[in-house]
Amino acid sequence: MKNIKYIQLFVLLAGLATIFNACSKKLDEYNPSGLTANTTYTNATGFETLVNAAYTFNRYWYGKEEGFSYAEMGTDIWTSGTGDANPQFAQYLNLQGSNANGGAGTTTWTSLWNDLYAAVNLCNLGITNISAIPDYTAAQKTTREAELRFLRAFYYWHIVETWGGVHFTTVPTDGAVTTANRTPVDTFYNRIFADLQFAVTNLPATTTDYGRATQPVAQAFLARMYLTRGMNAQAIGMANSVIANPNFKLETNYADLWKMSNLKSKEVVWAVDYSTNLTYNDAIYYSNAAGVPQRGSNNGHLLFIMLYDKANTKPLIRDIPYGRPFNRFMPTMAYLNMFDATKDARYKGSFQDVWLANQAAPGYAIGDTAVYCAKTKFTPHSSKYVTYDLGDVYNTTTGAIVQRNYYPTLSKFLDPTRTSIAEVQSARDAFVIRLAEMYLVAAEAEMNIGKNDSAAYYINVIRTRAALPGHVADMQITPAQVNLDFILDERARELGGEQLRWFDLKRTGKLLDRVKTQNLNPDAAKNIQTFHTLRPIPQAQIDAVTNKDVFKQNPGYQ
Repeated sequence: MKNIKYIQLFVLLAGLATIFNACSKKLDEYNPSGLTANTTYTNATGFETLVNAAYTFNRYWYGKEEGFSYAEMGTDIWTSGTGDANPQFAQYLNLQGSNANGGAGTTTWTSLWNDLYAAVNLCNLGITNISAIPDYTAAQKTTREAELRFLRAFYYWHIVETWGGVHFTTVPTDGAVTTANRTPVDTFYNRIFADLQFAVTNLPATTTDYGRATQPVAQAFLARMYLTRGMNAQAIGMANSVIANPNFKLETNYADLWKMSNLKSKEVVWAVDYSTNLTYNDAIYYSNAAGVPQRGSNNGHLLFIMLYDKANTKPLIRDIPYGRPFNRFMPTMAYLNMFDATKDARYKGSFQDVWLANQAAPGYAIGDTAVYCAKTKFTPHSSKYVTYDLGDVYNTTTGAIVQRNYYPTLSKFLDPTRTSIAEVQSARDAFVIRLAEMYLVAAEAEMNIGKNDSAAYYINVIRTRAALPGHVADMQITPAQVNLDFILDERARELGGEQLRWFDLKRTGKLLDRVKTQNLNPDAAKNIQTFHTLRPIPQAQIDAVTNKDVFKQNPGYQ
């Protein structure tokens, strides 16, 4: 299939035109081409680059460490490994402070804020000006406008759920703006729904440009939005529209979803498409501390891997299939306990717990077990290979972490096709919406209106696919078993790591209950408070605006 061609130059132009995004009160602009929006986005050729560039901002969230930190950490299922570079997300550390080590002043908050608002501004620019493009047909104008409206809704959802009622506009800006408004959450969602309904009506049913928004993509995201706002009947109807679409189907085997040879699975409704040519994934202003441009490929494969290459160094060394272990994130004990690995294939389909010898060593042949990280507690341990059972990783009474180096590793995002053991970039696509989510959206909405029999039906479709051979009947649930905690457990088993968990807990009002009251994440439970259902507005943003009496920091972070 043909992929969208991402033109990074115009991402840069969008960043220069973005809304009050300076990291300080001084905005340093750099435009090496000399081109401007006024001269470039005036014909179909130039406008195509605008639309394509509007998609690129997904790459700063999906498959990126910052996006995983925002969307998965600080929840019931993940906590910090030894290498966690942003523990403020996972453990709610120092979020009230303004210094770069954890509080609102950290560059992680600022970068994502800037990227999301740059994305919205580019969409606003395109939507405002598309009617004047002379060499588009009417149908082309409608399709591209529908794409931009979908993307604006998508980016505004990230903004409003992360920071609440912050700045909102549908008018493009040119240059730095020094004032900001505080807009009610309902206003955001009114626009999100209007844009998505336009997209559902006007997007094509399919596309040959893999990664572009289509009608079912808009329907699937709209189903998620309806569920988020408690519009349960609408959520069920929209989810069923996607479920009934013959272009999508569940994979027979859960583990097949994560094969690098199967990235274009028919279960994937929408993905951020990363190129196998890593140079095409460049993000021009995504730079390291030295200002060197960094390739913008998927780095999810690095983040969840334990230090396997230090656990038993005689027969086990770092290699390409096992990955480069950044050791950022590790599962909570509660997350591991959500899986019954004797019945549910999703545990082995999601986690690696055995590492085999990849070099000959005294007492070991290549292929012998070298390290085993168990999700259960048992004695005695093996005398031949290194074993970490549940009690070696967690306090099995409280769930507190005993050590953060060696644990079952999320393996969904591994990439054995990388060219070297040092390569940090992956061509793996980042799945944004899968068909399985639509079954779970419908199940939750059915439960919300008291139809547990229907909810159980949707859940059982997912659990049938997840069953190990001979255990389909064991995996079925009854309507009496359906409640919100069960659905959240099921979403964790199915969707863990896919950059949805924090939004799930916020949507259901279960963030504090799951993390603190049920103590499913003892690290985060120590610090989490009620106001943590919103993230802190970047301190650079607070400092930059001139109307500080109107645009204030979110409650609790002052």
